[in-house]
Amino acid sequence: MRSHEWALSGMDCGSCATRIRDALGQMPGVTGVDVALMAERLRLTLEAGRTTPAEVEAVVRALGYGITARPRDAGSQPDSHDPQGHAGHVHDDPAGRALPWSRTGKGRLVIFTGLLLAAAWAVEILGSSTTGRWAFTIACLLGLAPVTRRALAALRRGQPFTIESLMSVAAIGALFIDAAEEAALVVFLFAVGEVLEGVAAGKARDGIRALTRLVPRTALLQEAGVVREVPAETLAVGQTVLVRPGDRIPADGEIIQGTSGIDESPVTGESVPRSRGPGDDVFAGSINTEAALQVRVSRMAADNTIARIIRLVEEAEEARAPTERFIDRFSRGYMPAIVMLAALVVLVPPLAFAQPWDIWVYRGLALLLIGCPCALVISVPASIAATLSTGARHGLLMKGGAVVEAAASIGQVAFDKTGTLTHGRPQVTDIVPLTGATESQALAVAAAVEAGSSHPLAQAILRKAQDADTPVLNGQEARAIAGRGVEAVVEGERAWVASPRHAAEAGALDDDGRTRAAALEAEGKTVAVVFRAGRGLGLIALRDEPRADAAEAVRQLKALGIGATILTGDNPRTAAAIAGGMGMEYRAEMLPGDKLQAIREMGGTRGIMMIGDGINDAPALRQASVGVAMGSGTDVALETADAAILRNRVTDVPALIRLSRAAMTNIRQNVALALGLKAIFLATSILGLTGLWIAILADTGATVLVTLNALRLLGHDPDR
Repeated sequence: MRSHEWALSGMDCGSCATRIRDALGQMPGVTGVDVALMAERLRLTLEAGRTTPAEVEAVVRALGYGITARPRDAGSQPDSHDPQGHAGHVHDDPAGRALPWSRTGKGRLVIFTGLLLAAAWAVEILGSSTTGRWAFTIACLLGLAPVTRRALAALRRGQPFTIESLMSVAAIGALFIDAAEEAALVVFLFAVGEVLEGVAAGKARDGIRALTRLVPRTALLQEAGVVREVPAETLAVGQTVLVRPGDRIPADGEIIQGTSGIDESPVTGESVPRSRGPGDDVFAGSINTEAALQVRVSRMAADNTIARIIRLVEEAEEARAPTERFIDRFSRGYMPAIVMLAALVVLVPPLAFAQPWDIWVYRGLALLLIGCPCALVISVPASIAATLSTGARHGLLMKGGAVVEAAASIGQVAFDKTGTLTHGRPQVTDIVPLTGATESQALAVAAAVEAGSSHPLAQAILRKAQDADTPVLNGQEARAIAGRGVEAVVEGERAWVASPRHAAEAGALDDDGRTRAAALEAEGKTVAVVFRAGRGLGLIALRDEPRADAAEAVRQLKALGIGATILTGDNPRTAAAIAGGMGMEYRAEMLPGDKLQAIREMGGTRGIMMIGDGINDAPALRQASVGVAMGSGTDVALETADAAILRNRVTDVPALIRLSRAAMTNIRQNVALALGLKAIFLATSILGLTGLWIAILADTGATVLVTLNALRLLGHDPDR
């Protein structure tokens, strides 16, 4: 079994993706077919010796779509012309700019059928009505030929109910009842409709395409004092690049020299430039606004922040919303039902009530043109794609439509404390020696135990040890004790840095030590105990200030009717001090398993969202209806979570919920619009109030209206 990936073109609605998926799914040895409409991507697995990649490409092209093979690590957009010249959006550069509609296959079909229709009208005006009828018949058949070819290709793959097949039957049927002029007009309008759908779908993809253009193509590589220009995609981890004022940063990295304002709005949506200096991380695509910087590359081009955002947005299509899955099932039965209704309209009145055949055949043919569920099928994915793109521009990443739908129905939000509601950069405020040890000894042992840890508390202890010129001790075999602390072998003897509760359980904290720890905690500080087997060495108190926008975020959540609770492993006194200032509830001294259980208990009918940033939060993030990782969090949290907040702003939590709610409102509007127009024109076609060309306009118009309504989400501001 081997995985393969292709870039597709020409897919304008959900029915296109379904058609390709169903056709390929029937081929021998083909499994795991994934067709992404907005990402224009095909992935599947082939069993060697049964179906070849060339056969897959032949089937897709026969259905009328462009396909170009690409490696699994290729960029997000096709970067070459479709060699077969098929209809659709073929891209002419790696940035993903689409060809003008007039240069696509569907665009050329519009021009061709339009000229044929104009020529037929000219023949009718200059000649007789009989000559004109033949001219319209020829125009209809020539314009219908490529459509019928695609219909036959789908029929051979077991798909009799496609818009191409219904279109072919309706147009040919119209010729038989002597409606050649209307048949030719319907063929032309069908071609126009496909182009309009393609343009609308292309607009929906523009948000994703724009992300690929944020990272500059070239970088100024600095080696051995020499600066030279190189392709940004060739940069390797550890290399140093020069970023001049006004330049975009070419790679994720760390500033090693220089201080400047960094405009991160292209990546995170943060509108105010932030001052960054040596030791600070920067994103690829951000803009250096003030002074020259030297940046050490920390991520390869394929793994920088922009690339990860693009992958999240594109792959999010795999996590389809429940509403989308329901509509997909509904649409599969809708088209056969319409065909059955059209057959009844054609047969019952003439056979049962002796009505004229030509009238009821005409009405039945009009019904066929309303049988395509394109507008309904595109109603959800178009809205979801626009939502994900808007979220990405504002630093809100969601991994699919299922996440959007779940976030819209959240009734409770649970926050981790350190690094989420607080800045995650605590400072050591007090060191209290115990049992004959000195402050320096306690700090030295604590630093040796915490060496190499990335936890905010560990970093604060290491900074304090460095500032105090504390003697460096050798620490080995360090390991984290989930929810309790860290242990290591220091100078040949095991030592721990843990919570007062864990230290007391280990017999290393007496009554006097507990009293001192409680007094520090009453001041809103976090207390860590440094101890060896059976004896405490010292108490280290740290304070981590709440983020400035945390209280405002809680206020906004309450305005949305959503409750907020702190789940923290910290002590109850510190938790109460933080929660009290924000008007939140809290649960303290929680191990990872306790957080997991709390999420299960709190998850009501409206769902619960968990916000966290650490490894300890990963189980709770997975258990929650929606798990959200803060952008500064660990890779484990980011991978486990359903969504991520890049700007480290707590107010982005209610913003994410507002965006999700706006998306679901938009989806409901789209579904109502698609079904409403279908219902209206079903009735008017049966009553004979509307004909063939109105029917095809109704079908195309509904698809275009639904897509344009979805595109309104691209301008939505989730901060309001």
